[in-house]
Amino acid sequence: MHDQNITYAVAFSAGLFSFISPCVLPLIPSYITYITGLSFHDLQAQHPTHIVRRKTLFHSICFVLGFTAIFVLFGASATLAGSLLQQYSNVIRKIGGVLIVLFGIHTTGLVPFGFLLGEKRVTIHHKPAGYVGSFLVGLVFAAGWTPCIGPILAAILMVAANEKQVNQGILLLLIYSLGLGIPFIFSSLALHHFLSLFNRFKRFIRIFEVITGIFLMLVGILIFFNWLSRLSGYASNLFGGA
Repeated sequence: MHDQNITYAVAFSAGLFSFISPCVLPLIPSYITYITGLSFHDLQAQHPTHIVRRKTLFHSICFVLGFTAIFVLFGASATLAGSLLQQYSNVIRKIGGVLIVLFGIHTTGLVPFGFLLGEKRVTIHHKPAGYVGSFLVGLVFAAGWTPCIGPILAAILMVAANEKQVNQGILLLLIYSLGLGIPFIFSSLALHHFLSLFNRFKRFIRIFEVITGIFLMLVGILIFFNWLSRLSGYASNLFGGA
């Protein structure tokens, strides 16, 4: 497993960057109130009741499971497509690396490519009741907000396309989803603290956009030159010899 540690770390980091992206982070409170059906007053209480906490936790988990299901399906499809086109793997890897670098440049705002990041949001105006409804909203979140977090997701899917087995691609996108889902769940359980932190953090969102763009460019370069696999191999030897 050590030879995959760096790849998994990249995937989890990508999930975190997706969470703090400008088109996701500011809307977290809205999503939490929407999926739980609870009032904003109840959710932002400094000491929510046990019922509020339990309801929030289960709805949040169902929501996260919803978008995880879609992202994992994307990961499996990317790995399967990559394996079917194995003979062109070098060309696909290099094209993917170039595209991810372009995504990174766009994310930094240095050279905007409008067609790469259109916000095509899909919403459910009348949420189905219960936990199944929250799961469905998670599905819609993944499908409808993919253009918003597209550059980051595309980078991870490109990594998944270079995996040899479908289960590796599934695990990669599962870890990405954890990076996005874990902070969402914690935020839902402590919305009062989330809002306090967000008010202090929002002035730095632009800085994190630039950091995310640089992160994507580095991943793109690693993929183009196949250095990600080499780094994983070095990590394997390092930990194996320890």
